[in-house]
Amino acid sequence: MVSVGRTNPTFRDVLSRMEDEWGDFRRALRRRHQPLFDRLFAYAREHADAASNLNHPDRLAPVLVSIDLEQEDRIDELEARVELLEAQLEDDSAAVESPAPDER
Repeated sequence: MVSVGRTNPTFRDVLSRMEDEWGDFRRALRRRHQPLFDRLFAYAREHADAASNLNHPDRLAPVLVSIDLEQEDRIDELEARVELLEAQLEDDSAAVESPAPDER
């Protein structure tokens, strides 16, 4: 008999099972940490297509790299916001330090 079709579960299936396996851990977390935990799996789902193409033997590796990618993206966004705010503060303090031409 010949078996036809996908022999390996999809990465989304693997991820769903992993999330179920970690359910007891999630429930044991403090309430404030549970949404953070959920966010990590959301990050992994963002890269499920890439992880499916990888077909890595260690099912946790693409999850961790996906989480890392999303966190790097958030860090980049936050650093850009900090730079913008610092530039605005510098502009504001420069305006305060130098009097307007008619105030001299």
